[in-house]
Parts: sequence; structure tokens; C-alpha cells
Amino acid sequence: MREVTPAAARRIAVRAQLLDGTATDVLSTVRRLGFLQLDPISTVAPPQHLVLWSRLGERYDPAELDRLLWEERQLVEWNAFLWPAEDLPLLRARMRRRDRPLDLRLIAYLKENASYRRYVLRELERRGPLLSREIDDHAAHRREAHRWWGERKMGLMLGVLNARGEVAVVGRRGKQRLWDLAERWYGETERVPWAEAKRAFEEKQLRALGVQLRKGKLVAHPDAVDDPIPKKRVTFLSPFDRLVHDRERALALWDFFYRLEMYVPKAKREYGYYVLPILEGDRVVGRIEPVHDRKAGTLRVLGTWWEGRPRPVSKPLASLARWLGASLE
Repeated sequence: MREVTPAAARRIAVRAQLLDGTATDVLSTVRRLGFLQLDPISTVAPPQHLVLWSRLGERYDPAELDRLLWEERQLVEWNAFLWPAEDLPLLRARMRRRDRPLDLRLIAYLKENASYRRYVLRELERRGPLLSREIDDHAAHRREAHRWWGERKMGLMLGVLNARGEVAVVGRRGKQRLWDLAERWYGETERVPWAEAKRAFEEKQLRALGVQLRKGKLVAHPDAVDDPIPKKRVTFLSPFDRLVHDRERALALWDFFYRLEMYVPKAKREYGYYVLPILEGDRVVGRIEPVHDRKAGTLRVLGTWWEGRPRPVSKPLASLARWLGASLE
């Protein structure tokens, strides 16, 4: 670990996140980043795809991600993230952890609903893989209205079982997840203690970020490379992109305050509903709000906001539109 200047930290962070143009393929990119976050909001494109487009450009084919997940199984979906399959021993240690109040609540939920849990696991063992709606109600489970999980609460049970490593997401039909027993999908893995897995995750995170903010100081991974970043490379970042995800770190690196405002009431938004940071070289230079209208087949821009002087963005906009298969308005 070494302290670095903000200028060096910017270069290191951009290069560590493969936003310097050196990304070559989907699998190696995900391995370098450590994970991809999933989210249902796709005003432009789902965040996992937008993160990869930012690095690979138009040559990124979303079908490649599905192939790596469901055919080759070199990636796995867990807890609303996509992970390299070689991290499964570490992930399974995280699934078993008991050091947080959340873990204890999940364990208590499964104990309180033991018969429901056994029923779901039996159904998956007998008939899986299954969609949530393909699992009938458990005879002893009483339906109750719930804002998030519906009356059946099948999604809640499957989510808890997934969090604790008993069931796995093994595919998708459209946007719906297919569930099966984790042991059938994951197979045998090395058993790693959580303390060891935690250290490994922390090291992977620092390597992927390149730089972290600790006690007001910017510190870099020992292996971080501080080479110049091509200044002509301009791209847009997903709101979930790890380059800007940490607000304090983004402020320290670029004096750039960023938040996703889709949960902010419209009258109180400073910018827009789904605004993407603009990265030029190693500088975050502004924000843009593109909207992909899938029915009309168009990509239009609702607004741009600059940190200083405006920059030309016609090239990355055209690239984004071609990748989406949309015409640019």
C-alpha cells in the first residue's frame, strides 16, 4: 500500500477498472472487475451490460454474458451480482457467514418457516429447475399481503435460501429467474473459512479499484500501474459503475459529486432520472441523460451537464446507439 497524489490516483483507478481501452473480452473483464451488479432499471441498458459496453465498446455482445453464465458456467449469479465461477469457494463462505445481524435474521426466518423451507427444497429436488410461479403453494403456509413479495412470499423464501447457499439461480426465462438446488448447480467446492474469504475479497476489491480512500488519504494497491491514459477515449458510465460508485472517493479523485436521482422526487432532482457520468481519459468531465426508447428504436438525449468546458460526445453517443440497435435522435 502506498499513498498517491490525486493525479496518479485518477490514472490508476481508470486503468485498474479497464476504462483505458485495454479490456479484451467479457470473461477477463468480469474477472478483473470482480463482479457485475444487476438491476432491473434499464433506461439505457441493464447496468451489467452498460458496464461492459463502457469497456469493450460495440464489440460487446450481451449474448456472450448469457453463454458464460448458463452454458459454460464460467460466471455465476448470486445476490443480485454476477461473479467469476472460480470465486465460488469464497462466495459459499460468504453464504455461510453469521457475523452480521442480517445473517441472524435470515437464519431465524428459515427456522421459523422450517416446513415451508423443506417443501420448497423438496419441490426443487423433485421437479427443478423451476420458476417461482411453478412452485405451488405450501398447504400449511397462509397467504398474506406483502408490498414486496406478494401474498405467496415464494420470492422471499427463494431469496433467503439463495442468500444462505441452499438454492441457486440456474437460468432465466425472459426476466424470470430459474431456481434449482445449489448443490446441483455449484457442485463440490473447497470449504474456505469466512475470515480467509473476507481477506481475499478485500484484496480483490482493492486490486480492482486500484485506489481506495482511507482516512482522507488516497492509497494504491502495491501492483497498481500508473501509466498515461489515452485522453481521446470518451465513454459513458453506468450509475452502478465502480469507478464512481463511492461518492467520497469520486469527490477525492475528481471533485465530482454523483448520485443516482431516480429515487429523488422529480421537483428535487438536480440533474435527471438516470444520468450517466462522462469519462474522458482519466477525467470525469460531465453528465449525460440518454434514454433508449425500445418501441420507437431511438436513443435521445434529455440533457448534458459539464464540469467546466463542454466536450464533443457525438462519437460515444453514436457508438452507444449502434450497440443498442437504435437510431440517434
